[in-house]
Amino acid sequence: MNAETHSGEARNGFLGRGPWFWTGMTAASTGLFIALAMSGAIEDNGTLMLLLIVPAMNMMALVASAVNRPRGDTCLATGQAQRRYIKRVAIFTSLYLATFALLTFLDKEMTLPYMVKLALATLPGLALSGVFWAIGRLIVEEQDEFMRMLVIRQSLIASGLALSAASVWGFLESAKVAPHVDAYWFAIIWFLGLGVGAVFNRIQYGTWGAV
Repeated sequence: MNAETHSGEARNGFLGRGPWFWTGMTAASTGLFIALAMSGAIEDNGTLMLLLIVPAMNMMALVASAVNRPRGDTCLATGQAQRRYIKRVAIFTSLYLATFALLTFLDKEMTLPYMVKLALATLPGLALSGVFWAIGRLIVEEQDEFMRMLVIRQSLIASGLALSAASVWGFLESAKVAPHVDAYWFAIIWFLGLGVGAVFNRIQYGTWGAV
């Protein structure tokens, strides 16, 4: 395979689709599942959490599509820090799937002792915390100062979006004008915020970043 062919494939993005496509898919799938949950169409939390893997996979496809583009294109080339980040996110996402599936299966099939259920219920959250750690390690390990700035910018935008949503909804809930929302939703909003941050990076700097 010659360099021209390889460059052409890189410009095609992940599975032949560019970052804009995967950004749209992430936003659309997340919005759809939130709407279904709020409308009561999906009432089982287990089903909902499993379905939310779809936007998570779209987000990973966005990352793979963006960071695998060569320098000189609209995105930066993949460095060692980004490769390690993608591997870590893949590992922790797999752990999340495995631990959440185990919790859901065992909780339906048998009556679990309190301490066992407590331990099992903690594992999916710890797996998601591993993704936050992976992003932190990306910021520490990234040698390209411009790329590091983009990652930090994405993280700040995501944090502002998630914390604003938590604050507004918390007051609405305390005033009894909004239903209760499980706290893990705000982590999901944070991950969605990374996609929003990537779009802002693209608009202002012409590149998506690495998260």
